[in-house]
Amino acid sequence: MPKRVLTGTIVSDKTDKTVVVKVERRVKHPLYGKIIKRSKKYHAHDEANEYREGETVRIEETAPISKLKTWKVVERVDTHATPATAG
Repeated sequence: MPKRVLTGTIVSDKTDKTVVVKVERRVKHPLYGKIIKRSKKYHAHDEANEYREGETVRIEETAPISKLKTWKVVERVDTHATPATAG
């Protein structure tokens, strides 16, 4: 069975070796037919702490690493990271 691969934006990189990735999907409302956005957050493993908040990344399903982490970051898709505030 192939591993699931999702693309999302990193919303938090504060924890060690972990990033929180928000994955958005567009679904049609069952009654009204309007396209609406649904999102879910996944905790993904980032071994080298190389990914930053705001970047778009691809994550892949893995065997459980911890209680919440069952995904790992595979690659960086886009680097629109939020710039650090200049003093």
